[in-house]
Amino acid sequence: MSSSDQTPTARLVLEAGRADRQYWHDIWRYRELFFILAWRDVAVRYKQTVVGFAWAFVRPFMTMVVFTVVFGHIARLSSGDVTPYALMVYGGLLPWTLFSSVFGDASASVMSNANLISKVYFPRMIVPMSTVVVALIDFGVSLIILVGLMVWYRFLPGWQILLLPVFVVLALLASIGPALWAAAIVVKYRDFRFVVPFMLQFGLYASPVGFSSAIVPSEWRLLYNLNPMVGIIDGFRWCIVGGDSPIYLPGFALSLFVIAVMLWIGVGSFRRIERAFADLM
Repeated sequence: MSSSDQTPTARLVLEAGRADRQYWHDIWRYRELFFILAWRDVAVRYKQTVVGFAWAFVRPFMTMVVFTVVFGHIARLSSGDVTPYALMVYGGLLPWTLFSSVFGDASASVMSNANLISKVYFPRMIVPMSTVVVALIDFGVSLIILVGLMVWYRFLPGWQILLLPVFVVLALLASIGPALWAAAIVVKYRDFRFVVPFMLQFGLYASPVGFSSAIVPSEWRLLYNLNPMVGIIDGFRWCIVGGDSPIYLPGFALSLFVIAVMLWIGVGSFRRIERAFADLM
């Protein structure tokens, strides 16, 4: 028998349901695609733009100024005995901006990559998840303003600032669940993309961004934490200003539970609708 006859041949095995069983393993296998999509989004956001990078400074700073004037000077809400009101507002803007960036960008990401999705197989969840990178870069830029505010007001944070990365992760988890759900719904119902900006605008005022959640009456405060961003915002402020903005622990626990439920619903909805993406686009 010649050596050519002993050469092994490749076999293609088609197995029903294998893609579903290997889905999370495939996400790891396609991790390079994740970084490519993330880098492309970063390049599109900042390359050859006049205000692209500056916008990450301008948007949170101007929002902080407006909220400080409206709630701090006109409504005369207090931030406590020690904390400057602008610092308290910015502590609420940081997690909200991170949440809204992920939610807004991810909800439109699948449709904006329709050509890629309809031609090549890969776990579609990579597309909305790649938008997290851009949001984190914007968040990092926003932290520079936080440092500037602390220097301006001569405010020194306590040891709680070391736990800020934990609440950054929680803010991302709070955004990923609704973002995956919205990304899938937009593919199925195209007009839902017009609802997303309204949801974000409503959420901005329904969350304690421009005010402290402590002003909510005690009998309603636990119910108020059904909005998961309430617990996240309280956590951010606690990390930044310490004891002057304590965490309401029962409400924070409820917010964590809601985040877990929303993440489970978001992943499940995306996986269920994902199978029909090619037909719906």
